[in-house]
Amino acid sequence: MNPRIAAASTFLVAIAGILPITNAAESPVIAPGATLQTLAGDYSFTEGPAVDKNGDVYFTDQPNDRIVKWDADDGSVSDWLKPAGRSNGTFFDKNGNLIACADEKNELWSIAPDKTATVLIDDVGGKLLNGPNDVWARPDGGIYFTDPLYPRDYWKRDKAMQQEGQYVYFLAKGAKAPVRVITDYKQPNGIIGTPDGRTLYVADIGAGKTYAFDIQDDGSLTNKRLFCQMGSDGMTIDSEGNVYLTGRGVTVFDKTGTQIEHIAVAESWTANVTFGGKDRKLLFITASKHIYGMKMKVAGVHQ
Repeated sequence: MNPRIAAASTFLVAIAGILPITNAAESPVIAPGATLQTLAGDYSFTEGPAVDKNGDVYFTDQPNDRIVKWDADDGSVSDWLKPAGRSNGTFFDKNGNLIACADEKNELWSIAPDKTATVLIDDVGGKLLNGPNDVWARPDGGIYFTDPLYPRDYWKRDKAMQQEGQYVYFLAKGAKAPVRVITDYKQPNGIIGTPDGRTLYVADIGAGKTYAFDIQDDGSLTNKRLFCQMGSDGMTIDSEGNVYLTGRGVTVFDKTGTQIEHIAVAESWTANVTFGGKDRKLLFITASKHIYGMKMKVAGVHQ
């Protein structure tokens, strides 16, 4: 998430072959007659949307160190937590805690509904993480997160790589330390899992590819397979098993990895995406200075 200009230029080349948006009436996922709507603006860089049980969406504005809440009842937006540890990617666990990639000190947080933050991870093997970026909590409470390196101007630490590489980690429920589960990516970023907790999608944005894995009970990943020839900043999944990738707009792939839709967004970078609203049929898009919504035929599957 938030790969900035250098990674963006490489990524745009990798997705040059994406298809334009189809007629909404004929789209397999977009509601007939739906158009992209601006929900709010005046942000510096929107990221990390996560939906709660009410359908409200919480997203981050990392440069301004805040988590903002979009209300599903009336469409209003308000600051929910500020400061917020420079949070980036977020995801609600089954207990209503917001798991956040707190990039300021390279930590992983669990933020309770009363806004109390608990640090889950502050180092690995006595070293700082590179910069926790995107996160997904599986149904049993285990947490997967990506840890690429995107140097921040607000870091007081050495901006060089802290770990031996840019890895994906798994933190088992109740565990004190995570384990590495992917070590061969160039630069991992977007991550999402299926609601049954059996399949994990992880983007290698540096290589311009997204892979699927089988999730084992102990957190390990097996049966690595290429899902599509596109990397991604953020990711989500719908009730039909379609996977949504971001970067230059939102590109949708069916469960076989075939592209079925592309939604153009008039911003230089589309960072992330989730499903919100009471019926989970609002595709909620964070893109640079704005948040957007698109009514869909399909619903999201998380929370």
